[in-house]
Amino acid sequence: MKPVYKRILLKLSGEGLLGGKPFGISSEVVRNLASQIKTVCAAGVEVCIVVGAGNIYRGARDVPAGMNRAVADQIGMLATVMNGLYIQNALEAEGVPARVMSGLSIPQVCENYIYRRALRHLDKGRVVIFVAGTGNPYFTTDTGAALRASEMQCDVILKATQVSGVYDSDPRTNPAAVRFNEVSFDEVISRQLKVMDTAAVALARENNIPIVVFSQHEADALSRVVCGQGEFTVIRKEVK
Repeated sequence: MKPVYKRILLKLSGEGLLGGKPFGISSEVVRNLASQIKTVCAAGVEVCIVVGAGNIYRGARDVPAGMNRAVADQIGMLATVMNGLYIQNALEAEGVPARVMSGLSIPQVCENYIYRRALRHLDKGRVVIFVAGTGNPYFTTDTGAALRASEMQCDVILKATQVSGVYDSDPRTNPAAVRFNEVSFDEVISRQLKVMDTAAVALARENNIPIVVFSQHEADALSRVVCGQGEFTVIRKEVK
């Protein structure tokens, strides 16, 4: 491997942990992911992870039915903790040291997020898994990913999705959808391309952190994208 990044933030969706299951976590998917992360770490790449919770709970679905938005988001944040602990366990089974750091205070379960402690973990070669978003309702895990990537001074945000990049329309419903090789932050926002929420894209733009969108379903997807290989879309300030 010849990585093109030194420090990455890997954004995982909760749905990406489902595998073929309708609910919960696929142990096979997480084991495969842990194996790929082990390969990337062995190549000298420092890895941060932010994981969503759509495989367990998506609060936005319950808000129209009368649930308080803040409460729904808090439940979602707790669900990300469960996903993070599962990923940590899979990484440790591969011999990869990992720490879960939470935006909510749950000291019996995992560490509270502390900026300098997170940097220290990275310096010691540990994978850092950030959970519970920013610790506040009304902010998505995408925004949490952009925030943590900025704080950790990551070279890139790698967003693992169900499709191989950013398209002009949904390729799952439109066979004629066109994939971008690269696209600017401004165009993603102005065209409302459904890849990350606006706050996350704006924060990445402000801190000049490119976002690489790729499909996690391709063989060795993470290892390949870290080396600049395979199909993906790069979102950056200026497009060539």
